[in-house]
Amino acid sequence: MINDILNILENGYMDINPRPKYKDGTPAHTMSVNHVMRKYDLSNGEFPICTLRPMAWKTGIKEIFTIYQKPTNNLAEMRTMGVNWWDEWDIGDGTIGQRYGATVSRYDLINNLIKDIERNPYGRRKIVSLWQETDLHETEGLAPCAFLTIWNVRNDGNGHDYLDMCLIQRSGDMLTASGAGGINEIQYASLLMMIARHCGYEAGVFTHFVANEQIYDRHQKQAYEMLRRAFNTKNGSDSNPRLTLNPNKTNFYDMTINDFTLENYEPIKPQLKLELGI
Repeated sequence: MINDILNILENGYMDINPRPKYKDGTPAHTMSVNHVMRKYDLSNGEFPICTLRPMAWKTGIKEIFTIYQKPTNNLAEMRTMGVNWWDEWDIGDGTIGQRYGATVSRYDLINNLIKDIERNPYGRRKIVSLWQETDLHETEGLAPCAFLTIWNVRNDGNGHDYLDMCLIQRSGDMLTASGAGGINEIQYASLLMMIARHCGYEAGVFTHFVANEQIYDRHQKQAYEMLRRAFNTKNGSDSNPRLTLNPNKTNFYDMTINDFTLENYEPIKPQLKLELGI
């Protein structure tokens, strides 16, 4: 996270005429860089979660359920499932438009993925895309940010099979979601764990590619605070945080947030307030 923050602050470029606005109507400008990649080997105990501020990891995983497990675009249903941070993107009918969970449901994306992994594990066509032009033109709504996953089964030559996955993200708000150990990485590393378990594999390598990653102009103070915390404050834990999934759960559709346990997570407090560009 620190190197990525420094990269944007030192080498980033300012956008022109941004689409997002803050609640007071001010354009939400960003400083950004293009083409950021991070890689984690979950099988070696690497789990991406930021310790420089508390991360709402449970809500993040619950959101994954609303997209892939019980897919919905209905805000009331999302709130019932414990996710309330999409309310600002209501298109006026109580939904976020034909996006995310609605797209997964329409094209049966997760069932198709699971069937492909089970029937043809070493095939190279395991792609789940939330970027469907028909859906994007059908309704208003925020275009998906983290929109594409590519899945591969890998044998290590010693009789062990792993499921690897890479996430492609078109745009990422570094401090609130897309940065190293941020909500997006927590979510998709968890999704890899769940799908791997369902298909009988060990979760392997998770790679995250962000085409454009930004720090909002109203987040720069918080960015410097995170740098200060990293340089001046020692995390109280001597071990890396580790997310575990209940070993008794083997069906993706039966897994709940209570099946996840986060160990050795001691984030630095207090929480930082990060105003969203809508």
